[in-house]
Order: sequence, then structure tokens, then C-alpha cells
Amino acid sequence: MFTRLFEKLYANAYLLLALTALFWAGNFVVGRGVHGHVPPIALAWSRWSVATLIILPFAVSHLKRDWPLIRASLPILFFFGTIGVGAFNSLSYTGLSYTTALNALILQSSGPVLIVLASVAFFGDRVSLRQGVGIAISITGVLFMVARGELAVLKDFVLNWGDFLIVAALALWGLYTAFLRKRPEIHWLSFVAVTFLIGALVNTPFYVWEHISGRQLHFDTETMASIAYVAVFPSVLAYICYNRGVELIGANRAGVCLYLVPLFGAVMAIALLGEEPHAYHLIGITLILSGVVLSARKG
Repeated sequence: MFTRLFEKLYANAYLLLALTALFWAGNFVVGRGVHGHVPPIALAWSRWSVATLIILPFAVSHLKRDWPLIRASLPILFFFGTIGVGAFNSLSYTGLSYTTALNALILQSSGPVLIVLASVAFFGDRVSLRQGVGIAISITGVLFMVARGELAVLKDFVLNWGDFLIVAALALWGLYTAFLRKRPEIHWLSFVAVTFLIGALVNTPFYVWEHISGRQLHFDTETMASIAYVAVFPSVLAYICYNRGVELIGANRAGVCLYLVPLFGAVMAIALLGEEPHAYHLIGITLILSGVVLSARKG
């Protein structure tokens, strides 16, 4: 019964991508919440080190079988592990140390657009009118929600150093997503295990530098809890769901589901932080979901 349920879940792209957005919304909340307590590179390095240890026991048999193809595909696997795992998360956590929640949520809306641009630039993908309209509607919903229904607030939007780091991270994620079609034909457990390990290794020298410079990791309850969350949910589970979702429906349609991240973030803020819901939340959520549904449709 469990196997059949897992197979149905693993074949449902939109449920997988919705779970991805939910886990990544939590990652945003945690990353911003502990930025003054847990150093950003240390958080990223710990995240991928622990995620590798979690996934490795399940992946060992597949890694042994896939090893000849893994060895032959190391350049592209190093590419995926470096930009989509190591650099993306380090830049994101570092950016969250310097920017506001408002700026980060607004910039998040550029993620699906950057995925589309990467797909068009490197693979000549075509974007339908329906997809373009859906993206525009979702962006409007995100901006309406983060501006609390007063779009005039956005005129004071100013980019800072943290914002540029987040945009750089999102650009790398666009490349990662677009190039997933070039993923070697290895088991999905082999793929995530290898890329997680590469991400941790790539971050190691930067983690050492951060530690030596004085920003050190203190293993208290808050640190351990945050590392446990980001290692399991936004890492192991989210990356498995996202990679499979892109495999099922393609980069452009899957990327639009990233608009659900700020939507879930707003819901979490209301449910967990006690923020009061307003009409602009409902309007923004309706616009985001409408754009996602429109963009995700075929034909």
C-alpha cells in the first residue's frame, strides 16, 4: 500500500512541486529567522553535509550500480552540484543576512522568469502566450501581497548588496532548472546523493574561511533545530520533489510553481507568527494561483 501511494505521489508533478514550494517557504522563514545566530555559509555547509549523510544509506546500492555512468558524467554532475546546491544556497543565506523580508519576497518573483530566460537562451524553448500571461498574473499577485495591497509602496523599493546576492542565486537556479534535461540517466537517489556531496565539498573552503574570520557555529538548540529542518525538508525532500517535477512537466511549467513559495510564506506567517490576515492576502493568493494554473496548462 505504501509503495503504491509513493508511486502515485512520484507521478504527480504538481503535488511534488507544491510540496517543494512549501518546504522552501519554510527554508526562507528559518534562513531569515536565524541569520543573526547561525552564519550563512555554516548553515549551507551543515545543511548539505547532513543531507548527504541522510540520503547516503538509501543511495548506496544505486551508486554502486550507476558508478560507471557517474564517473563518465562527473563534469555535468559537478555543474549541478556547484550551482544548484552549493552556490545557490550559500548566496541565498548570505543575501538574507543583508536584505529585508519585503525585498526577498519581491525578488523571489523573478525566479520563474529567470528559468524561462535560461531555457530560451540555452535550449531555444518557446514560451506560449498563455505562459507569459500566467507569469504576469502571478508576479502581480506576489507584488500585491508583499505590498499589502498598496502598490505605491513599491516605489520605495531599493536594491542593496543582499538583494544582488539573492538575484545571483536565482539566476543560478534558473540555469540549474533549465539544464536538468541534461541530467545523466542515473537513479534519482544517485543524482541527489552525488550533487548534495558536491555542494557540501564546494562550500567547505568558504565555511573554513568564515570560521577563521570569526563567524563560528555554536551547537545550541536553535542551531541544531534549524540545521535539522533545512537538511531534511528544503534539501532531501524538496530537491527530490523538484527534480522529479521538472522531469515530468519541463522546466518552464515547473518553474512557475515557485510563485507558491511567497504564498506559503504568507500563510506560515499568519499561522505560525500570529500575523493578521487581510483582504490583500486573499487577492494576492488568488492571483498567484490563477497565474500558476494558467501557465501550467498544456496547449
